Amino acid sequence: MLSDRYGRVATSLRVSLTDRCNLRCTYCMPAEGLDWLAKPHLLTDDEVVRVVTVAVGLGVRDVRLTGGEPLLRRGIVGLVERLSTLTPRPALSLTSNGIGLERLAGPLAAAGLDRVNVSLDTLDPARFRAITHRDRLDDVLSGLASAAAAGLAPVKVNAVLLRGVNDDEAASLTRWALGAGYEPRFIEQMPLDAQHAWDRAQMVTAEEILGLLRAELDLEPDPAHRGSAPAERWQVYENGRLLGPVGVVGSVTRPFCGACDRIRLTADGQIRNCLFSRGEVDLRGPLRSGCDDAALAALLRGATQAKLAGHGIDEPGFLQPPRPMSAIGG
Repeated sequence: MLSDRYGRVATSLRVSLTDRCNLRCTYCMPAEGLDWLAKPHLLTDDEVVRVVTVAVGLGVRDVRLTGGEPLLRRGIVGLVERLSTLTPRPALSLTSNGIGLERLAGPLAAAGLDRVNVSLDTLDPARFRAITHRDRLDDVLSGLASAAAAGLAPVKVNAVLLRGVNDDEAASLTRWALGAGYEPRFIEQMPLDAQHAWDRAQMVTAEEILGLLRAELDLEPDPAHRGSAPAERWQVYENGRLLGPVGVVGSVTRPFCGACDRIRLTADGQIRNCLFSRGEVDLRGPLRSGCDDAALAALLRGATQAKLAGHGIDEPGFLQPPRPMSAIGG
């Protein structure tokens, strides 16, 4: 197993397929974009499959494909198909901005993808353009509908509320998502932007998000056991009628580090044992130097063993990771 010094066992692997993205969300990267990784630096499909195969042999049961925007990865359908044949078969999910899902949701479902999370911060076209610097709201909405039609359920909608920008949409986004058959999740803005402009005082906290929801809706704690899930779930009622569940991910103010079961593989082949880690373990070099699976397994075990007790955001010496979220993988 992939265990650390605190008794946690990593059973979930986040695999970034690219650092590229076709949106420019203000809380993630500058409008002009970033210097993308050169193709030779990216893991090949064969290398990705090999790492995931070794990880599955060490107890990983959940594989999430991320980016950047993973749908920009050429051959993603074939990669999903290969991963779906592993034994034991891991659960396969994908985090996307939704652009491209209208075309790819069906083929991905047929290849073995189980479900998707789609990022969507607003239903207002002007606000969407202001947040993402792109006029692609209709494409995201079409992608969501296609994912649901393809059976990639539950379709979760991830939203980041920005103070003074879209924080008045908490309840309306929830009503819309649940009415469409999606599960909304609100995520605290994290210190992972490329600009290093994150300001804790400006972040809309989990408690504030719950307050915004409770101002218009009734919430009851979800009785289901949370386990290692990052979201606290609530059942939403309006006028006594159950609408469905909503999740709130308080990564900063209500951290869930004690139950964390995740490690991450970056698109250029580095293992990170925490989203906020400032250190990485290189797998690309050993992969391309001919190391065997036992050596890969040892590297994965060592990286997991070195995991800290928590992300340390509240500690005086906290430093934001040098890589932004788009280069780490969500």
